[in-house]
Formats: sequence, structure tokens, C-alpha cells
Amino acid sequence: MGGPSRDEVPGGGPGGDAADRLSVVIVGGLHSDARRTVVERLLRAVPGSVALHHDLASAAEGTVQRTVRDAGGVLDTGEAPLVNDCACCALREDLVPELERLADGRTCRLAVVELWDSVEPKAMAEVVTACGGAALALTGVITAVDPALLLPYLGCGDDLAEAGLAAAASDQRTVADTWARQLEYPPVLAVVPGEEEGDAADLALLAQLHPTARLVDVRSPGQLAAEAFAGFDVEAAAARQHPACALLPQEAEADGVGTLVWHRTRPFHPARLYAALEDLSCAAARSRGRFWLADRPDTLLSWDAAGGALCVENAGPWLAALPDAAWELVPPVRRAAAAMDWHAEHGDRAQHLVFTSPGLDRDGLASLLESCLLTDEEYAGGPRAWKRLAPAFDELLDPVS
Repeated sequence: MGGPSRDEVPGGGPGGDAADRLSVVIVGGLHSDARRTVVERLLRAVPGSVALHHDLASAAEGTVQRTVRDAGGVLDTGEAPLVNDCACCALREDLVPELERLADGRTCRLAVVELWDSVEPKAMAEVVTACGGAALALTGVITAVDPALLLPYLGCGDDLAEAGLAAAASDQRTVADTWARQLEYPPVLAVVPGEEEGDAADLALLAQLHPTARLVDVRSPGQLAAEAFAGFDVEAAAARQHPACALLPQEAEADGVGTLVWHRTRPFHPARLYAALEDLSCAAARSRGRFWLADRPDTLLSWDAAGGALCVENAGPWLAALPDAAWELVPPVRRAAAAMDWHAEHGDRAQHLVFTSPGLDRDGLASLLESCLLTDEEYAGGPRAWKRLAPAFDELLDPVS
């Protein structure tokens, strides 16, 4: 299959930003067939490209299997020992030295890092960026998606261990929440039709889950290759997922798929919200955002739900709870996000939750959320009275070790 020449691919030749470093693109995703298809298309589209893959399936035997290949076949194989009984740790320890070896050879134009199924791109992108030094340039991060499998994976609440996909004995992630993060982190999603063609609703769901992503059809190898060299900002990507400043989806409705953005500047009653958690976590295929509990006025709480399972975590203080001197230590993107939510009385404290799903019951969901807010009478009591409300989230937020 023909592909763009060195001069046709941004950053791929002399004079590009990565001219003196080996360009690296990370390709991940739980849809293994789709992921392998993307890697094969890149190897064929970019002359001089090599793919590096660590197979974590052998982790139970104490090693991780490494394979290096090009469009013609396997070039090299090897093993990396497990680190701290963690396959992902072994991958991190082995990945950069292998990439540096490829860079030293001066024969490789693009290194395609094919992640194992449940490995999330964020951790690997940060490792390559932090440790690659003068040898490596992370120029792209792509998640491969089979549209017909999008919703089934997003709705799968099974633990990765149950699916044989855990990266360590202590891995407690689920298929759904892992898949959601793989989808929402990269700036590029490669669409790979499988045996069953995805329909318009699948593509609408994909677009609403990550509306700022560039969708690339794998059958367009030139565009796919260009995205591998397009450049990647690891700090901006991390900010997109941080609950305090995440660029959350906007209101949308298309092909039976809806996104509800629910924004309020009144705190939640802890007991009423806790009682509604099960219904709220199952109300949409995916929901996320930040929220404010009346009895915890200084704590920004993150909301992350997929597959019917909800994770609620302390994400640090609201900016309004910090002394003025501390603001200089806060990243600009965080200050910008706070400014958009700023309220004369409460500062950046707010409810900002987003729910995306086929067949979304907007009215029912909004009504349930409204019922969890403080009533007018409770709100009139003020912050001192709010702090005296019976706590309901202590077990989730302050677990006893």
C-alpha cells in the first residue's frame, strides 16, 4: 500500500520539529483487532517504520514478551522481567531503552508503540516524554475503535481480571472505565470497521464522548500517517482528563444518542445524593465531571462513571478555598476553568456533570439531580448549617485503611 513520502508527512523529515529525534506514535485500545489493523496500516504507509509491542499475557510467568517488527515481519524478540509483580511497570522500564536503541540505529523513521489491550496511553505517553530526552519525540497518540464494539465495551462492568486483561494482581480497574479513559485521552481516534459495521448511532456516541477528537478512517492511510507525525502535547492531554479543568462534552442530540450537561451553583445534600448514586451511575453509558457537597465546601470531588460503576474521588481543593498566594502555583488551564465557573458568592464551586448515552432520559435524569440539591430552606441556612449535615460520603472518600 502506498503512503506519503518523507516530505509529505509533517515532522517526518529534515527541518521538521522531530528532525533530530526518532518520532514515536502510541497506538492503544481494548479493541485488539482494530489496534493491530492501525499498526499494520502505519507500517505500510510510512517507509522505515517499526512497531514495538509488549505482550503482557505472559506476566503470570514472570516476564513480558517484546516483539519488534516492520511491514515485512518480525525483526527481533525478547523478554523483560516483571517489576514489582506489575506487568505495566516492566513495560515502562523496558520501553524507553528499546526506543532509544531504535533511535541509535538511525535507520528507523517512525516507532509505532502498540500498547497491550488494557494499558492506558496516558502513562506511556508521560514516560516517553519524560525519559526520551534528546533521542525521542512523541509525535502522536491514537486509540483504535471498532464502532460496533464501542457501546458493548463501555457498558461492560466486569473487572479486567475477570476478562483476563489485568496488568497486575492489584489491578482493580473495569473494562468500561479503562475503555473510557483510552477513548478520552488521545487527540486522534482511528475508526476501524469490524466484522459488524457500526451504525450512525455508534458514530454519534463516539463523537459525543470525545467531541474534540479527530476521527480518522483507517482506510485513509495517508491521513493516518500524517496524524502519527502531527505532534502531541502531554500536559494538555492530561489537563483534558483532570476533573478540575477537563474539557467536558457539550449538549448534543443525534441519531438517538444524547449528551446532557448539568451545571448548577448550589451544593448537593450529601445524604440525598448518596441515596441516588446507583440510579445516577446507571442513567447513562458514560458520565463524568466535578461536583460540590454541602458538608465538604472546600473539596472538589470528581465523578467518573462507566459500565454502571461510579468512582468518586477527592480531586483537591476548589480554587476559592485557596489563599491568594497559592494561586500563582496553579496551572493557567486550571485558573481558566475556574474563571468560567466563577460565582460571586461561591467562587468556582459548582456542579458540572455530563451524561452521554443512547436513549438518554434527559428529563428524568435532570429531575433526579435537582432533587439532590439543597432545598431553598436548607440553602438559606448558610455554610455553617451545611457543615452540620450528616455525612454520607465518608466511606467512599475517607476509607479506613
